[in-house]
Formats: sequence, structure tokens, C-alpha cells
Amino acid sequence: MAEGQGAAGYSGETAGVRNYFYYTKEKVSSDWKDLAFHLGLEQPDIDNIEGRNRDDKSRCMDLLEEWLKRNGERATIEVLMEALSEANLQSVVDGLRKKLQEMPFPVPSPESSSLTDVFQKSVKKYYELKLSHFKPLIWNDNFTLTLSDIFTQLELVPTSEKQFKTSEPTRRGQRKELKSLDDLFKSDVTGLTTAPRCILIEGDAGGGKTTFLSKEALDAVSHTTELGRRHSTVLFIRLREVREGETIEEMVWDQCVDETTEGIDVQSIRTILKRNKYRVLFILDGYDELRPEARAAGQAIPKLLSGKLYPNSTIVITSRPSAGVQQYTRPDCHVHIMGFSPEHMVKYVRKYFIRDPELAEDFIGKYFTINPFLNQKTFLNDQKLSLIQIPMFLMLVCVLWEEDQEMVSTGTMTGLYDNLLTCLVRKHCEREGVDMPTEGLPAEVAESLLQFGKLALEALLRNETLLDLTEVEKEKVNWELLLKLGVVSLEVSSSKLHPRKQLNFSHKTMQEFLAGRYVAHALLNQHIVELLQLTSITKVFEVSNLLQFTCGCDSRAAQAVMEELSKISSKEFTHLRPDQFECSNVPKDQDLQKSCKTYEEFAALCLTILSERQEPEVLQGISQALPIVMLNSSINSREATGLKYYIQNLHSANLPDRLILRIGGYTDSSYAIQYLQQCFTASLPGLRLDLKLSGQFDSPDETARLVSVLKNVPGLRVLDLSGTALSHTGLTPSSLQPLVQGFSHMSLLEELDLTWNHDLGDAGMEVLQVLLSSVPRLAVLRLRSVSMTAVGMSSLAPYMHHLVGLRVLDITGNKIGDTGLESLTTVLPIFTAMMVLVLKRIGISPTGMSTLVPALCQLTRLIKLDISGNAIGDPGLECLAAILHNLTAMKVLILRSTDISDSGISALIKAVPHLVQLQVLNVSLNYIGDSGIVSLVQTLCQPSSLDMEQNPPGDKSLTTAPHYNTTLQELYIGENDEVTGAGLGRVAQLISVLPALTRLDMSRRWDTPAHLSDTAAMALAEALPRLPALERLDLEHISMEPAGFQAVVQAAEEHPTLKWLYYTERLVPEGADTTASCLDLW
Repeated sequence: MAEGQGAAGYSGETAGVRNYFYYTKEKVSSDWKDLAFHLGLEQPDIDNIEGRNRDDKSRCMDLLEEWLKRNGERATIEVLMEALSEANLQSVVDGLRKKLQEMPFPVPSPESSSLTDVFQKSVKKYYELKLSHFKPLIWNDNFTLTLSDIFTQLELVPTSEKQFKTSEPTRRGQRKELKSLDDLFKSDVTGLTTAPRCILIEGDAGGGKTTFLSKEALDAVSHTTELGRRHSTVLFIRLREVREGETIEEMVWDQCVDETTEGIDVQSIRTILKRNKYRVLFILDGYDELRPEARAAGQAIPKLLSGKLYPNSTIVITSRPSAGVQQYTRPDCHVHIMGFSPEHMVKYVRKYFIRDPELAEDFIGKYFTINPFLNQKTFLNDQKLSLIQIPMFLMLVCVLWEEDQEMVSTGTMTGLYDNLLTCLVRKHCEREGVDMPTEGLPAEVAESLLQFGKLALEALLRNETLLDLTEVEKEKVNWELLLKLGVVSLEVSSSKLHPRKQLNFSHKTMQEFLAGRYVAHALLNQHIVELLQLTSITKVFEVSNLLQFTCGCDSRAAQAVMEELSKISSKEFTHLRPDQFECSNVPKDQDLQKSCKTYEEFAALCLTILSERQEPEVLQGISQALPIVMLNSSINSREATGLKYYIQNLHSANLPDRLILRIGGYTDSSYAIQYLQQCFTASLPGLRLDLKLSGQFDSPDETARLVSVLKNVPGLRVLDLSGTALSHTGLTPSSLQPLVQGFSHMSLLEELDLTWNHDLGDAGMEVLQVLLSSVPRLAVLRLRSVSMTAVGMSSLAPYMHHLVGLRVLDITGNKIGDTGLESLTTVLPIFTAMMVLVLKRIGISPTGMSTLVPALCQLTRLIKLDISGNAIGDPGLECLAAILHNLTAMKVLILRSTDISDSGISALIKAVPHLVQLQVLNVSLNYIGDSGIVSLVQTLCQPSSLDMEQNPPGDKSLTTAPHYNTTLQELYIGENDEVTGAGLGRVAQLISVLPALTRLDMSRRWDTPAHLSDTAAMALAEALPRLPALERLDLEHISMEPAGFQAVVQAAEEHPTLKWLYYTERLVPEGADTTASCLDLW
């Protein structure tokens, strides 16, 4: 199989290989799938290409462009010809050989690559020497790990709908487990059509980020991973060593090569990086440890992240959450390090105790269950030890198990470090022949630790993790004693640019622990705001780990911290309501979105603090700080431990406004139910609970257990058992039966979501009939992709009559057709409270629309209607347009991919003036031409009828300036086959009178690009500053001249709110500057 793999971007051979794409697609045509296979594309990629094109020639061209985007410099004519040959397309190969004689490719000279070879070999040798082995325990020289011993789970976190453009829109909180970073180069995993430029890896303290990156760097220089095969130059930079003013080239010389390597200096490194610009990989470790002055705008790392330096390189960067990486870049992929799975924990324990296997098996036997009937699937027995999924904490537990098994079961991060410190001090006392007190620590040790804790705190507040020995000695701290304890190590900086003697903590968490001990002690005489500069929510997140250790060290300190957090909460979050955390059907205000996300992070921190100090006084502080309590994680998280204590101690006097519980993280359903059983041990009748569960619910026994738990929460408000396109919850008609029976105890249910339960089918709809009669308050019903047909719809509809309060109905992806729709329309008029109706891809024809429309007339409160993916055509749209004057509350109208053309749009145009509250209009992926699109935009831009009354035409005495459309926020007119560059140019001249617009999609289909003239591009550039709220502009598959392109990009870059300008990489004018931070090339 011929596989071309390389970084995205075209130069040299790859720029030339495109010259042969037209010839290839004309000759290959219907054999394009064979070629795709031999070019290394996987079946999901082939399926995506087939689905988004209408004929084989278009698919073949799409395939070739996809291959080129993914493989960059390795996408050569030789690779293409080899793949064609292997696909038995020899005649095409012969034709290409003839054409090759007309246009030979330039070949790089041997001299230009010799220095690069020396550099790359030096980097590889340096990494193998520095990164292959490491000693994680300062005090234990005998414990050495190799990187092959590291086992880390990863999960992909969606950063935007762009990542999931090729599949169903991502549900809130949806994540995908990754086997390795190689998965990020598979479009069926990420949804991206090009290789990612920036990969952000976040993880909690001790999660193994540095170790993971070290392994990735070593594997990459050995070319054993996709990262390595795509990049010839791999640069591993520890950001804590970077100083203000350093250039990228200086960092590379300082940290990536042996200084004795002949011919390699800062200038030669700059030359090498520029020469190999498409194949450079920067691996940046620890953005949260980068000094504030080195992360300021204009410094090298921010410029690298934003694309102002080496824009064609690839970046992998690690950080703790909330460190601010996104200030300078929008990651294409956002990965979360989950830590160890139970299987990984067992492997690690056996590795640690390799010299004492019996000790390892004792540990495993006590804390784990290994099921031989489930492929050795491993479960953690003691949830108090859930923190050992974090690699650092598992290692410390192993240390304690070896020393004193009674010291292991603390269940808290602080307790673990306390016991470790006691263990280290005891070992020191034994070595020195000093008596160890029965309570506490020896006086000299205790005093030195407090003094050093003060220095640790001051360094943390400066965002530093290394202490200059000279500065420590000035403070007269007995650092040599701490060295003997193993709390710190003495080392000479690995930086060649900044050599110095420094004290290094065994891990940043050790620094935070010592600082937390000091803060807990100092709070006797100082206020916490003074000590920690705790003046805002941002500062809270910066010192979150420190706060946890502080609370874990002392009850009074915990109360002081929670008192301050309550004040910050009341100042920052008083405007938030429970309903604002629900899925929004209309565009949500950006500030509100940000506030909700910040509150979720704040709630997670508060629950983690509660897990550290499970006491009534702290619980009271939590109740004051969190009017809305929420968990969005697996049950093995520390937040889940804190929440369990919180729920177990709830009573009617201290109930929250809402409890939102989303159990994810690939939690097995049986363990999720077990967790719920431990939480809800007594009835809580006044509690309003929103519950989202993951896992497999294909067993009636499992759902019966769930029902028995939920009887203690009669106020259950939301039950979400939805799956995703990748992970189904497996509900069947038989497993749904116990739930239905149990709902007689849960009559207050308002929302039910059974999305992506394919096995339900029509039989499941029959079971659901009974449930619907038990929940008269049901307001939201989501049944997306449950394999319902017209039969299921006809059986369900009669039992919906009493749901007079139904506000949201979503039956997307069920093949009910016109017949099933007819059954639905018999009950639709009853739902006079209906606000959201989603009928996406259910098989509606023009005939079906004529049945639906009379029922829609009754839904006068409707704010969202989505009928995308139905071939209603112009007749269907004309039917709908005729009654839109009755639906004046409409805010979102989605008509994407409905086979409409100019004729249908002309009918819609007549109705648009009645939609005075319209915020979102989507008519993309249709057959509309210039006339239809321009007329539509003209209509949207006209003054409202109220303005016309206030300002009659010809009135010279106007006192009120006309107000244009101030409601439209999102407009999607892209991918319409008949729209030309001229039509888009006219749109560019019109749109500047849409001041509320946040998103505008003007893109074209890949196979029919449009050209925007300089005049049209300049008009677009001039319009952008007049769209003050614009956040995203899609201009994919639109070509421009250099001057026009630069004007648009510059206007976008200068725009205060525009974050994303999407453009097609192959259509960028030659030599154009593409370093704008907002520019996202596909």
C-alpha cells in the first residue's frame, strides 16, 4: 500500500502534484475508492467523501485534495503513481508518466540537507540520553522508570462544532476516548478535514503530562508514531526554563541539542527551521509554568502559538486547565489526560514492586477486582482511593504501601502528602539516629518546612517552580535538611543559557502542598486575601490546587477559604439561573456562555475542596457558594467524592436551587447506579434533579436498579439516557419497561432524552406510550435516531394528547416519512406551548409539507423550526412561507439541504418581514442562485416596518435614524451551487447593516469554488468593521486576488470580536501572509 504522510502545506513537489489532479480524476472516475484505499484513507474517510459529493469525478477530486491536505510534502507524484499502480490503474500511471516529461520537479541539493541531518541526529541522540529513563522519586535512587512503562488514557474534548462537522452535531460534554495522539490524524475521530496545527493537552496536577510528552517526543524522533512520520524536526521545550526575551531558536539551542554539536548554533537552527517549515513539530511542556513575563504579548511563545512565528509548524502543548493557552491560539484538538485506567494502575503497581511481587499482589488484591470473565477487566474497589488514577498519587500510594500499609487509605490528596511527609521524616530520623515524636514532626524539621513553605508560596504566586539557591540562602532556610528529607533536590539548571544552582521540588504538587501547610498556619495572623491575593475568580483558578491543600490541612483554614469563595461567588454569579445551564435552542450571549462555563469550573473546585475536608462547616460554605450544584465527570473523580458527601448530608432546609448531575467519563452503568445508591440513601422530596447517565442500559435488571434509586428523588426534573453517534446507551424495549413502570413515582419529570438508542425501534415506542401517560408535566421530549418508523410514530402519537405543556420535540433521524408525519400532525395543534420543533432528516416530501403546514399554524409560540435534510423542494417551502406570518415568534429557521432554489426563496423572501424576532436563518447546501441569495440578504437588511413608520420615505425632517435588522445573529447562505463570486460580492456590499450578526457563512462547495474580485473583497473588508458583534466568518472554497485577500484578512485580524475566519488553504494567493491569529486554513 502506498501511503503518503506529511504535514499540511504545499511546496516543491506537492505544489506540482496538484497539476495532475484534473487528469487523474478524469481517468480514475468510478475507481476512486480503490485509489483511496491505496492512498491510505480509511473507510470512514471514504464514506464521508462519498456522502458529500454527487458524482464519482467530484469524489475523486475530493479524495485527491484530502490526501494532499493530510500529507503535505509527502504527497508526491511518485506516491500517487504507486498507489494508482497498486489499484490496477496502470493506464493512468502511463498517462502521468508522459505528462511528467513536460514538467520536471526540482530536486533539493544534497548540500541543503546535510546540516539538517546533523541537527536531527543530534536532537534524537540528546532525547534518547535525556528522556528515555527517569527517576520520579528524589529519595529513591533504585526506582527507575522507562518511558515504555507509562500508560496514560486520553480523551478528546470537542472545542467547536467544526471538529464534528462530518457527523451529528456534538452534544454538550461529548468526549471521545483516544488510543493515542495518532488518532488525532483520523478525520473520523476528530471531524477535521486537515491535520491539526495545534493540539492542547490538559490534565490535573500529577496527571503525567510531562512524562507523556517525553514519550511522545522520543517516539516522534524515532518515527514510530504518526507525529514522527509527519515531522522530520521534533523540538521538546520545557516552558518553565524559558525566560523573557528568548527567541524560539535560542530555546531550541538551549534545550534540544548538545552544545558540542558541530555547526549547530542559533543562526543555523533558524535556517533549518525555515527550510523545513512544513515538517517542524514543537512539543511545549507546561504552559502553566511559563513565567508571566515570558507569556506576555510579543514574546516568542505567544507569537508561536498565534501563528506569527512558524505558522506552518505543528504544536503540541500541555497545561493545567484554566492557564490561558487559548488567549493566543484556538486549538484544533483539545485533549484531556484522564490518568490511569484500573488496568494501567495494576500494571504500574507490578512495575513499582518488581522486586517484591508479593507486596504488589497484596496491594492489588485489596484495592482491585479483576474479572476473568470480562477479558480481565479491572475495577477499583475502594472509591476513597479514586485519586490514584492520577499517576503521581498512585506512585505516592505505592511508596506508603511499601512503608506502612495503614498510611494508604486516606482518600484525600492532603492526607496522602501528609503521610508521605511523615514517612520521609521517619526515614530521616532513622538514618540520623534522632527520635521521632509520637505526635507531629521534630521541631527543627517542622520549623524548616514552614519557612520553606513560605518560599514555596512566594514562588507559586510568581508562577515559578524552581527556587534559585542563592535566594534561598539569603532567607537562612535550612535547605540542606530538606534535601536530606527528599522534599527537594539540588540541581544545576538544564538550561545552557541560564545556568544556576536551583532547588527543584519532586513535583509541583509538593510545592503546592508545602505552600498550603504554610498558608493554613499563617491564617492565624493574616487574612486569606492578603496571603493569596484572592481578589477574583481568575485568581481562584490560578491557585486552585493550593486552596485544596490549604483546606485539607486545617478546618479553620477550610472555613476561611470557603467564606472567601462564597463572597466571590455572590459577586461573580448572582445573575445566573438554573435554566441557563440547559441546552439553548437560540444563540446564547457570549458573556453568559463564559459565565456558565466559569461557574461549572468553580463548582468542580468547591466539590474537590469538600472531598479534601468532609466536615459540616465546609459543607455549609459549599451551600452558600453554590446555589446550583453540578457535577460533570466520572464517579471516580474527586469532585464526585465531594458530591456524594454533599448529597448524603442534604436535608430540606439546605436544598440547592438545582442539582445537575452528569455522570460521564465512560463510567460503567452498574457503577454509576451504585454511586447513585450511595448518594441517595434517603428520600429528598424537594430536590430538583437533572440527571444524565452514560454506560450500557440494555439490561432490565440495570434499569430496575436505577428506578429503585430514583424513588428517593421524586422531584426528578430531567432524565437523560441519550447516547452519541459513537457511544450508545443501549436501551432496548425490554430494558425500557422497568423505567416506564417506575415513572409512576416521578410524575414531576419535565425532560426526557432517549437520543441515539437505536435498539428501541417501533417496539420501544409502544413501551414509551405508557411512560408518557405517567408524566403530565413533560415539556421536553428528544427521540433523535431511535430507529422509529411511521409505525412507531402512529403508535406513539395518540398517547401524546395529554402533553399540553410540551415545549420541545426532537425526532431527528427517524425514517417516519410523510405517513408518520401525518400521524404526528394529528396531535401537533394540541401543543400550543410548543417552542422548538426539530424534524431533521425524517423523510418529508413536498406532500408531507402540505400536511404539516396547517398544524404549524397553531404553534404561534414556536421559536425554532428545523426541517433540514428533507427534500421538500420549492413547493414545500412555498407551503411553509405562506403561513410564516402566523409564526412571528420565530427566532431560528433551519432550511439546510432541503433542495430549494430561487423559486422557493422568493416565497420565503415575502414572509421574512413578518419574522421580526429572527436570530438564525440557514439556507445553506441548496440550489439557490445569485438572484435568490442577493434578494434574501437585501430583504434581511431592510429597515423594520416600525422604522418605516417613524421615518417615511421622503421625509426630510427625520429625527430618528433608521434602525436596520438588529435581531439577526447567524446567517448561513454557503454551499449553494448556483451562487457565483458576483453574487457574493453583492452580499458583501449589503451585510454591513446587520449589527447583531455574529456568524456569517458565505462559503462555496469544494468542487465549485467561487472567485471574489478585488472590488468585492474590498467591500467585504470595509463591511467587517461595521459588524461589531461578528465572531465567525466562513469563506471556504472562495478564491481572491492577493490584494483582496490581504484586505479581508487584515480587517478580520483588526476586528475586536472576530475569532474565526475559515478559508481554504489551497486557494490562498501565492506569497500571501497567513499569520493572522483569526485565520483558520482548511
